[in-house]
Amino acid sequence: MTVTVLLVDDQPLLSLGFRLVLEAQPDITVVGEAGDGAQAIRMTRALRPDVVLMDVRMPVLDGIEATRRIVADGNPARILVLTTFDLDEYVYAALRAGASGFLLKDVPPADLISAIHAVAGGHAAVAPAVTRRLLDAFVPHLPVTGPTSPKTDRLTEREREVLVLVGRGRSNGEIADELHLSEATVKAHVGRLLGKLELRDRVQIVVYAHENRLV
Repeated sequence: MTVTVLLVDDQPLLSLGFRLVLEAQPDITVVGEAGDGAQAIRMTRALRPDVVLMDVRMPVLDGIEATRRIVADGNPARILVLTTFDLDEYVYAALRAGASGFLLKDVPPADLISAIHAVAGGHAAVAPAVTRRLLDAFVPHLPVTGPTSPKTDRLTEREREVLVLVGRGRSNGEIADELHLSEATVKAHVGRLLGKLELRDRVQIVVYAHENRLV
């Protein structure tokens, strides 16, 4: 199945580079390019791509707000945020806004392609080890939140255990080993977490766990 992608970046050379990499793939089609967040919203509504590759710092409207509005529209497009990571302080806000993951701007072509396919398939494009790096960088700066969300009360004891371990950046295999479960069972628990907590993907589970002080 062909994955359609909208590129969003205010730097034409970077956008061109991503286009050349993606259009070399037989199962990826670039359907458009936007130079700012406002244009990205309009083009996402019109073109309905599977994946939006979203820059963060742009004129007119930044990538975080654009992501928030696209998700609020109920558009099924999955959003991958582009960031320099070490310098970009807005990654956490982008994930909270509904992004399905993030990529470094110097991402190797093979990793970029894999991430796009993963996100298009409904998965997060953030590896557990990278998730831990992200949390190490941003969790100390998170605002103090209120009591645990009442949605957590919907979970079974086992689902809470899985939630905490996902929040710590564990992979399904690591969770299976720690809880003495099969990976298939862990995957099923993660699926139920997404449904009960009304979340989009694994990255949002991590954000939820930290926002609600479960980790």
